[in-house]
Amino acid sequence: MEKPAPIQLQQELLAKAYAAFNARDIDSVLVLMHTHVQWANGMEGGYVSGCEAVRDYWTRQWSLIDPHVEPLEFQPIEDGLIAVKVHQVVHDLDGNLIHEQIVHHVYTIENALIRQMDIQQP
Repeated sequence: MEKPAPIQLQQELLAKAYAAFNARDIDSVLVLMHTHVQWANGMEGGYVSGCEAVRDYWTRQWSLIDPHVEPLEFQPIEDGLIAVKVHQVVHDLDGNLIHEQIVHHVYTIENALIRQMDIQQP
């Protein structure tokens, strides 16, 4: 296992991921992920495993809702883990607000790629 990237590199990696997610540029997000990524399924619970499953999950999600996630703060937790305080705003496809909240995304970074993402309520 490679030594965890310095916090600045982790922040840059995750900032790119959030920007690509908000732009609906799935390919640009997936290149930042480990092939066997474990991604929290915020809609149904559990995890989505692997890049193609993440692609399918987000494509389905974007066909149902219009989420926007803005990172507010990055906080290293321990080796390879970083928590991101996120402002999450979700609209339906007609632009009506479904919910708005602050959540924490906790990432495992391995070999300078996203290996796992978990969602925690503050």
